[in-house]
Amino acid sequence: MQIHAVGRFIGFGILPCIVGTPEAGEVIGEELFDGETEAAIFPGDLPADPAGALDGSLEADELLGWLGPAGALVAGTVRNSANPTMLAAGYKLNVIPGEAVGYVDGRVLPGFSGEFRATLDELTGPDVTWEYAHEERPLEAPLEAPVMERMARALLAEDPGSVVVPYCMSGGTDAKQFSRLGMTCYGFTPLVLPEGYDYYAMFHGTDERIPLSALEASVRIMDRFLTAPQVDPEIF
Repeated sequence: MQIHAVGRFIGFGILPCIVGTPEAGEVIGEELFDGETEAAIFPGDLPADPAGALDGSLEADELLGWLGPAGALVAGTVRNSANPTMLAAGYKLNVIPGEAVGYVDGRVLPGFSGEFRATLDELTGPDVTWEYAHEERPLEAPLEAPVMERMARALLAEDPGSVVVPYCMSGGTDAKQFSRLGMTCYGFTPLVLPEGYDYYAMFHGTDERIPLSALEASVRIMDRFLTAPQVDPEIF
């Protein structure tokens, strides 16, 4: 194999892989190569049957392990989650409170609202009541839309050879409100980050920031995206 690259930079880390063009007649796995087609080999403890990534037979944690440090990007979007964030009880130091209230920040995947409710019912038990303080429905958008193709082309022009992978956003978004007007929304905040930059450690932290080089790349990508002519989807 003629090796073109070792590792692929994804967001804030290296996804261990070897990218190259196998020699004509070379066999990798059960695939015979023609000397022109590129291939990527992912060394390490991959499962014997990679099809398990698509048929649901592998656990989420195992799938995330394939992504290395890039797994943090999607770790919050592969299952429902609930984190207690606020507790309140009592009004005076020497009085036993008659009521205690806790607030939980729940993130629910599209199509799994019923599972989220059932899990909270099971965890809280018969002696605790709960209700939504604020509820929004989970959203998902089709990947076949022309706008997806334009976003992918804008990214690939800035970072040729990269792999464009759509994912579910775990944070808050105005798309919840726009969806009530019948609008389909996509999150697109492109950044090309320096190798090893721990972007997600900056979230809501002291001195939260991004490098100027990432901001400059973002401007170029958004400019390409907004000014590119619409063409038929070819990326996905």
